[in-house]
Amino acid sequence: MFEANSAEILENARRDNFAGFDPFDGLNSKLFKLAPSLKKGIFGLAWIQLHKRSTLNLRPLLGVQKARNPKGVGLFILGLLEDYQRTGDAAFLKEATRLGDWLLEQKSDQSVWKHACWGYHFDWNARAFFVPKGKPNIITTIYVAQALYALGLETGGQSYTNAALDAAYFIVDSLYTEADGRRFFAYIPGEDAFVHNASLWGAAWVAFVGDKKSDDQFKELALKVARQSVEEQAEDGSWVYGARHHHQFIDGFHTGYNLEALHIIRKAQGTSEFDDAIERGLSYYKDKLIEDDGTAKYYDSNPYPLDMHSVTQVVITLLKVSGSLEDRELARKVIEKSIETLYMPAKKRFMYQKHKGVSNKVDYMRWTQAWVYYSFSYFNRTVAEQNETN
Repeated sequence: MFEANSAEILENARRDNFAGFDPFDGLNSKLFKLAPSLKKGIFGLAWIQLHKRSTLNLRPLLGVQKARNPKGVGLFILGLLEDYQRTGDAAFLKEATRLGDWLLEQKSDQSVWKHACWGYHFDWNARAFFVPKGKPNIITTIYVAQALYALGLETGGQSYTNAALDAAYFIVDSLYTEADGRRFFAYIPGEDAFVHNASLWGAAWVAFVGDKKSDDQFKELALKVARQSVEEQAEDGSWVYGARHHHQFIDGFHTGYNLEALHIIRKAQGTSEFDDAIERGLSYYKDKLIEDDGTAKYYDSNPYPLDMHSVTQVVITLLKVSGSLEDRELARKVIEKSIETLYMPAKKRFMYQKHKGVSNKVDYMRWTQAWVYYSFSYFNRTVAEQNETN
């Protein structure tokens, strides 16, 4: 039986106490203490891109320290719970609990946001907006909420469950947006950029909590928002990333996000309304974003850069949204191909990206290793459970 090796990734993360570098953490450089205003605008954007694209890790030289990222920690918790469920080893649960306690301490300022929510541990300058450190965003909040809810189920810890459920109220109160004829959940409070995966993930968590709380208003709002993205799905099953002119691309892991989120919505709502959208989207995903040899493509028109984020979302999407034996084998094939192309045996970890002519081997905790650990642990637990029932 093939088993994806996630233990090495976990051991490396433990050595660093789950702290690491991130593709977008360049503005954490101590140099900006001298000129903090440079974080915004063209200079800040260029600085982040320099760190993100450089194959040399400039961070230690420029005063960027390793740190824990709430989303990365949430992914490690999800992986630890998968390993606990598969093995019964209480050490996994104990470690997940320690990390869950840390997440509860990292909530964004509730005197401002009123409800549980989380942001990144760095200032983030994107083309669409500038996000200061700690300002909550929808994706970090949702992955943390999923991790805390799962942890609450395993431990009976009400503090974890309460925070996870409360996150949906932040999404509804601070992120629901109506702009340019659309109804959606924004990526961050106060911005009106429409991005499908962010909006659908918001709808997924609001639908999930609406089901748990028997809240019909939440359920209806989730459906309304989900329908917006389904209406904009192309006939071939694809979605571009978002509405703005520089968002007109189709990529692998965001397509997988969309499908996973829609699947959560249909389960929470008990509806077949989105079955066709999911079926067409999954067919497009498998046909256009996974190559015959198991390569997970970054873009629909170009496999490069090879990136473990693309790989890990393939694994999660195929197992969670489809779950068929055929797609389980496809997930295995994708994992095996990623080990062949992106794994570094001497370092016992995966590189960030591989382009046609050059590889970026920088070690990113949240973007790469946390996703690998969660998805490989999820794969191993799923396969083990299916083998037991056969």
